[in-house]
Amino acid sequence: METADWKQEQERLEKVRNKLQARIAELEPEVAGMRDQATDIRRRFWEEVTINTSTDEDFEETFLTINQQSAVLAERERGHKLLVQQWKSMNRLLPSPYFGRIDFQEDQDQTEQIYIGVSSFIDEDGLRFLIYDWRTPIASLYYDYSPGPASYITPGGRIEGTMELKRQFQIQNGQLRNMFDANETIGDELLQQVLGKGADSQMKSIVATIQKEQNAIIRNDRSRMLIVQGAAGSGKTSAALQRVAYLLYKHRQTIKANQIVLFSPNPMFNSYISTVLPELGEENMQQTTFQEYLDYWLGSSLRPEDPFDQIEYVLTAQGAPGYEARLQGIGYKASEAFMQALQHYGTWLGQEGMRFNGIRVQERELITAKRMHSEFYGYDRSLPLVNRVALLQEWLLKELASLERSEREAPWVQEEMNYLDTDQYVEAFGMLHGDRELFDLAETYTAARERINNKRRGDEGDFDYGLKEEDLLRRKIVKAFFKPLRKSVKKFAFIDIEGIYGQLFEGEAAYREKTKESDIPVLWTEICKQTTEKLDRRELFYEDATPYLYLKELIEGVRTNTEIRHVFVDEGQDYSPFQYEYLKKLFPRARMTVLGDFGQAIFMQSTSLDASDSPLIRLYGEDETSLIRLVRSYRSTREIVEFTRSMLPGGEEIAPFDRRGAKPLLTRFDGSEKRDAQMMTDIAVLMAEGFDSIAVITKTAAESRAAYESLRKHGGEELQLITKETFNFQKGVMVIPVYLAKGVEFDAVLVYDASSGAYGRENERKLLYTACTRAMHRLGLYATGDWSPFVQALPAHLYA
Repeated sequence: METADWKQEQERLEKVRNKLQARIAELEPEVAGMRDQATDIRRRFWEEVTINTSTDEDFEETFLTINQQSAVLAERERGHKLLVQQWKSMNRLLPSPYFGRIDFQEDQDQTEQIYIGVSSFIDEDGLRFLIYDWRTPIASLYYDYSPGPASYITPGGRIEGTMELKRQFQIQNGQLRNMFDANETIGDELLQQVLGKGADSQMKSIVATIQKEQNAIIRNDRSRMLIVQGAAGSGKTSAALQRVAYLLYKHRQTIKANQIVLFSPNPMFNSYISTVLPELGEENMQQTTFQEYLDYWLGSSLRPEDPFDQIEYVLTAQGAPGYEARLQGIGYKASEAFMQALQHYGTWLGQEGMRFNGIRVQERELITAKRMHSEFYGYDRSLPLVNRVALLQEWLLKELASLERSEREAPWVQEEMNYLDTDQYVEAFGMLHGDRELFDLAETYTAARERINNKRRGDEGDFDYGLKEEDLLRRKIVKAFFKPLRKSVKKFAFIDIEGIYGQLFEGEAAYREKTKESDIPVLWTEICKQTTEKLDRRELFYEDATPYLYLKELIEGVRTNTEIRHVFVDEGQDYSPFQYEYLKKLFPRARMTVLGDFGQAIFMQSTSLDASDSPLIRLYGEDETSLIRLVRSYRSTREIVEFTRSMLPGGEEIAPFDRRGAKPLLTRFDGSEKRDAQMMTDIAVLMAEGFDSIAVITKTAAESRAAYESLRKHGGEELQLITKETFNFQKGVMVIPVYLAKGVEFDAVLVYDASSGAYGRENERKLLYTACTRAMHRLGLYATGDWSPFVQALPAHLYA
């Protein structure tokens, strides 16, 4: 750069920082003052209000006074919140006010210098932007164009012009460290420096290095379904989080953070990404896993297997009895064909086959399942199944109300009365007389009973209060008795959903009849046996959980959440077509963003993201679906990307970013003891080089536990064992199964066992690829036998 340019930029930086510091100093007493005002109003709230309800006028005046005080308090708190947001925004800007500059000349107008940062900052005159928020329409020029003709879209239409300059800055602690004039979208110089840093325990914002294709993801506002098929390390998740920040900025009047939900691959991943949005001044959206959703809605009725137990079975149970049948069952139950079969089954249930649970109390059956069956199929059969279930529910509540009235004279009610405590007797006496002070008068149980007995004998007047009190007590006892029954009816406990779902697996002929399904798995009889045995233990396979809930909603009515406006699905290739249909029904008003890499599709129920016949494209139709492919990998060095992409058929499409490093290192031993000792030596060397995020990646959780114990014996006392119960992601050296490492990156990755015994089958190719692509700077593979065929097939020049 020219010295004059550097000096000019340094002077401007100092000027902007001075203005920021002045504004921060100006805001601080305002923030404190507004906070004190709100605290004072809250403390003195009731001192300012006189409660008087003697007359209608007094009541109205009291109501208006409370409302007025509430409004004043709310206004102060809103004002305080706004000031705090401004204050925090400026403090975020202060160390690095901006990262980019473009000089843009709108047709025939004067050239404007536009500086871009993580939030906007306006000069004290209120007219001139010193810094533009990266989400503003004009800032899109920085990401989408190189110098030359350029345009951007505003609410008022497209603005055409010429970009005369694009400049990138590295500013740290208020000091201008580097400056580049770029011809490309984001110059490689800046990316080299950002990507060359070590991995962190939490994902960082990428607003300074967003690429053009990532910007298309972030600013897409047209599509109902946005699919992002991206190579490992291509910045899918980062772009998705910036997309959330963009949506919250652009639609701040209509969308709040709690109206956006992210389905992430595991709880640890939630911790990994938790700081990105707060770093940009936005609240975190709702975060969950699909498993947490299943657990919530299935409640305590059935225990669903989780996807990690399912994949453990798939990876470790080869050769076990029923293994092939289970695999066929996983594939079939995840399919659209099974969903259609359930829809046909729902039609069949409308004519016959519904199963009910009788309403029982202790040894008594108040309403039999047979009566429910007769009542249900007595309704007009042209009515939808859901409507008839609602009619049956209404009938049951009426029957319970009738039974409740007749039950008041039952002998057991008198017995219950004999065991009531003092408070219950006194409450009835007080309620009847409208005298709440009687609670204080009843010193003992005997005194309370004596008062009621006196009333029953008529000792205190002609009116037989005792009988009235007894009637009131009977009502209370019976009402309490029937309350849980009414509650269970409202929760549809009278429907035997487990039996109805289990009915599907009574045999091949019965299944075909009920579902009109012709193309079923070859090993259907064995699949039926496995599913039934699981249900008998009040458990569900993971592949059964979503279909079970889907069938439950076909019968009881669909649960929907109309508040959610955007749904994000990370590691989207790991969801089944069935699960996507379910999510669409669950969030009918939401737009969906699905991020994934079919190259990392390690689960049996995986869905292709970008095939022309992908279920995702059919979900909302081609007109409302956009597909963006990210082929450039930024996470790993060129050497690691060239090594890993060669494992995948079609992997040559993946483009490495030109950041150099060491070749992957392959080391083979004649015993596990030697391997584990060498791994600990290699880990010590890596740590000495400054790498403080190192993963020993295993194939399964069982292998992780064994590796963890063995490596600790060789000096690995500081190792962390990561399991599906691990909720926080931290730096250090960790032992982790590959399926839990998805979406996360490490400075160095050591693949614990890359032998043919571990990764020999074709369905394990993507597991090994996923493990290796977690590495940013160093990759090592270890084996105690023959190398995996996927390693053996690689050209020798790709590794050392």
